[in-house]
Amino acid sequence: MSAQVNIFLLAQNRLLLEALARILQKRAEFSVVHATAYSSECVNIINDLDSELLVIDSSVADAFGFQVVQDTLGSVDGLKALMIGMEEDEETFLKAVSAGASGYVLKDASAMDVVAAIRAIARDEAVCPPRLCRSLFRYVAGTCSGLPNMRVKSQLGLTRRQQQLVPLIAQGLTNKEIALQLNLSEQTIKNHVHRMLQKVGADDRLSVVEKVKVNQVFL
Repeated sequence: MSAQVNIFLLAQNRLLLEALARILQKRAEFSVVHATAYSSECVNIINDLDSELLVIDSSVADAFGFQVVQDTLGSVDGLKALMIGMEEDEETFLKAVSAGASGYVLKDASAMDVVAAIRAIARDEAVCPPRLCRSLFRYVAGTCSGLPNMRVKSQLGLTRRQQQLVPLIAQGLTNKEIALQLNLSEQTIKNHVHRMLQKVGADDRLSVVEKVKVNQVFL
C-alpha cells in the first residue's frame, strides 16, 4: 500500500458513512476516496479510484449477500477489507472471514479502535474482536483439513488467495470445483487465475504450477 491509504467507505447507513468519513479524514495517513451505499457499480468505482482498503458494514452483506463481498475483493487486485459488524453475531463474523475480510470490528468500537484496525490491515495484519476469537479458532479447527498441504511464498507476487489456488490447480481441479471447495463464486476464481497468469508470465493454468515449482516457492 502507498504511504497514504486510499479508503473506500461502503455502508447502507448514511450516519455511519458520515461518522467514518469524519474520523478518517482528520488523519493525514488516510485518504477517503469515496463514501456510498452499495450499488452494482461499486466494483468499477473502487477500481477506478485505486482503492486499497474497503471499510464495509455488515448490513451491506445482510442486504445483498456475502457473495458481494467475495466478488468485490476478488475483482479488485490487492484490495483489503475491514467489516463493521452491526451485531455481535458469530455467523456474520465467520462469513466475513470466509468472504476474505482482513479485519472485523463491532459497531460499539471506538473511533481509535477503528483507526487502529485500519492501520493494522494496512500493515497486512488481521483484526479480530476478542469476544469472537474463540469462534474463529473453532472455525479454523473445523476447516484445517481442507487447507492446502503446501504453503507458497510470495516471491511471484501472488496474493494469499492466489497462493491457496496453486495446489488446487495442481490437483487438476476445475474453476468450478475450486469455487465449491473455497465457497467462492466461479467468476471470482476465474479472475484470480487470470491475474495469476499475468503475474507469473504463464500461458495456462498448469504453467502457473510449473512456474511456481521452478522458482522453488513451495515449502
